[in-house]
Amino acid sequence: MTSDTTTGGIVSRYGETRLPRYTSYPTAPRFSSVIGPGSYRDLLGKISETEPASLYLHVPFCRSMCWYCGCHTTISQKDAPILDYLTVLKREVRLVSEAIGRRQKVDTIHFGGGTPTIMKPEEFLDLKQSLDRAFQLDRTVELAVEIDPRTLTPEMTDALGQAGLTRASLGVQSFDLKVQKAINRIQTVEQTADALAGLRNAGADSINFDLIYGLPHQTVNSAAETARIAAAMRPERFAVFGYAHVPTFKKHQRLIDENALGDGRQRHAQAEAIAETLVAAGYRRIGLDHFALPGDALSIAADRGELHRNFQGYTTDGSQTLIGLGASAIGRMSEGYVQNDVAIGRYAQRISSGELATSKGYRLTGEDRMRASVIERLMCDFEVDLGDIAQRFGHPVEALRKTNAMLETLLADGIVSLNGNNLTVDTKHRFLIRTVASCFDAYLGESGRTHAAAA
Repeated sequence: MTSDTTTGGIVSRYGETRLPRYTSYPTAPRFSSVIGPGSYRDLLGKISETEPASLYLHVPFCRSMCWYCGCHTTISQKDAPILDYLTVLKREVRLVSEAIGRRQKVDTIHFGGGTPTIMKPEEFLDLKQSLDRAFQLDRTVELAVEIDPRTLTPEMTDALGQAGLTRASLGVQSFDLKVQKAINRIQTVEQTADALAGLRNAGADSINFDLIYGLPHQTVNSAAETARIAAAMRPERFAVFGYAHVPTFKKHQRLIDENALGDGRQRHAQAEAIAETLVAAGYRRIGLDHFALPGDALSIAADRGELHRNFQGYTTDGSQTLIGLGASAIGRMSEGYVQNDVAIGRYAQRISSGELATSKGYRLTGEDRMRASVIERLMCDFEVDLGDIAQRFGHPVEALRKTNAMLETLLADGIVSLNGNNLTVDTKHRFLIRTVASCFDAYLGESGRTHAAAA
């Protein structure tokens, strides 16, 4: 009896498997407390003086909780906790700069959250000045900020422009009111359009919208309609994510009615409806879950084989050094990863005492680097030359091609093909790229962590 190789059959067999999103390798559950403040200080001291680094600043505060949220964030209606946090964050900026031993060159800054624009305009500008003093910011530095259109004020928009904003990412998720009520996030089309117009005037030349499929009460039609309305506003990019329902780890997700969530086939149908709508509107599919206009830098990087993937998703940022600042922030150095303490209180206590807040991390082995390269190229290009990568890292190709039951199954089902050492993902099965990438994950299953469904 042959396997069902229709799209529905493939989704049923593979789509419910929970896998990492592979924004890093090894993934965060592999991080260990063996890496602490002392290790991080040593890594900072080894950062290249000539190659610019990237900065990521985490602002873990929101005014209200979106029930689908999987981020590290805290709800605060008062400004005092936010002000206290910003004081500590600026202290960490100085500590990191001192550990590096110079004003490190920086060409990319990303503010994430939470809601970075929860701070007042003058506070944002003051934080930006702290970065100016501690680091040597490139004249054409890319400044990206994640934004909640519901709370963005004209004054904050002006401050973003003064700070040199170049790129903004707006949370949209869904314009379906029934879905919005089910996830505790009411956001009108007008709020989104007004935020977009203001950010354009402030100087943002690249704007991204986040959309989500697999939300409670979401349908194929409502997912496509949200995409149609959003595409009409002409942001340069879209990031389209599948909702990961993990109430064991995110207790607020228990407020979502599980009976209103679709199964694997329904999720896949919603994702494809969004994709078809965006492609019909002139956007190109980039990697697994991003879309961009043909002239956008993301599209150009994909054409040149220069696309990368990091904790913010697909990116043109090829820097080997990402300095994470703030509670729970993850950094990447040439030798491995570091992560700050997740708890805001413990993070603040460490920084206030003059100590770096690193609570865990991971030091890469040679095989890790090889597998990370394979996984990144698969995630970005949907094909990889295993022989070329193995040779580059000084390993025999057999280390990558050794018996792997999942890879053999994918080959048998026609999801991937192997020509010599060239592994290629079939075009119509690209939605299973994380399943393909997992074949090269030497640590999958060790942590017991619950990940997002593969489709």
